[in-house]
Amino acid sequence: MHIRTRRDVLKTAVSLGVGAVAADALSASEKRASSQESSAPGNAAFFPGFKPEKFEGNRATINYVIGGSGSPVLLLHGYPENHLMWRKVAPELAKSHTVVAADLRGYGDSSKPAGGGDHAAYSKREMAQDQVELMRRLGFASFAVVGHDRGGRVAHRMARDHREVVARLAVLDIIPTYTLYHSVSRETATAYYHWFFLIQPAPFPETLIGNSAEFYLRRSLGPLIPAAIEEDVYAEYLRTFRDPAAIHATCEDYRAGASIDLDHDAADLADKITCPLLALWGEKGPMHRFYDVLATWKDRGTNVSGKALPAGHFLAEEKPAELLEELTPFLKA
Repeated sequence: MHIRTRRDVLKTAVSLGVGAVAADALSASEKRASSQESSAPGNAAFFPGFKPEKFEGNRATINYVIGGSGSPVLLLHGYPENHLMWRKVAPELAKSHTVVAADLRGYGDSSKPAGGGDHAAYSKREMAQDQVELMRRLGFASFAVVGHDRGGRVAHRMARDHREVVARLAVLDIIPTYTLYHSVSRETATAYYHWFFLIQPAPFPETLIGNSAEFYLRRSLGPLIPAAIEEDVYAEYLRTFRDPAAIHATCEDYRAGASIDLDHDAADLADKITCPLLALWGEKGPMHRFYDVLATWKDRGTNVSGKALPAGHFLAEEKPAELLEELTPFLKA
């Protein structure tokens, strides 16, 4: 694995318009994390019994871990994390399934292609295609997929574009992107402010986040550290998130969500998902306060079940046992 030096970070920042200020704005904690990169465990240490791998796809290189045996399950993470968010869930699921936990393109140690003028490279259609190609290469013609946050949006699109592939779909703490953007209120805009910040033209959000990536990430995840997110896990999140290319890519993910993804969603709103769909969300989070999550998903599928869990947004890290209690029978059915 190529270890990014501080010179690499600076060059990438300049190429994205983030500038030298962003590259020089590493905090003391970020610098400590940088010095540890050469000994990064490749995330294998967080998934005992799993094997870390890279898939060189036609569109992107996808980083993932695989373990277990049995029917296949693909786990997709959300923003601003990577596949490590499944570390408390994947080993249990691997007792009865072949589990693949992958980094989405633009996140973690997956590649970060340019977004393009229309942000199409980060459409959920393209991001879903990466994962379908990965699973196909692993020999799985069909599989269950569990997606949290952005990963849930990728999984949602996958279930529409690849109906023959997605056998079961579980979405964690989301409603469809189309629904959220078409039901904005003062309360939802406040709770989901980043949806509107990250979609601003480059390099505006990239520059602000890049000036203090640790501050931004700590603001997002801080209340969960160390009770739900251990310090060494946070260090791995920071290692991958602070890369200027990752900051740009994740902004592109949201820009696509506010543009090309809406076009794709509008084209098939009436075409319901027919595979079993499980919706789970946190009763302590904005989704529970502002939306009838289950009813929203019932508008999108013909076989929908779900419930709120006693957690905030990060279900897999806050309440892994409760999440497994719902996922296990759903995936085995």
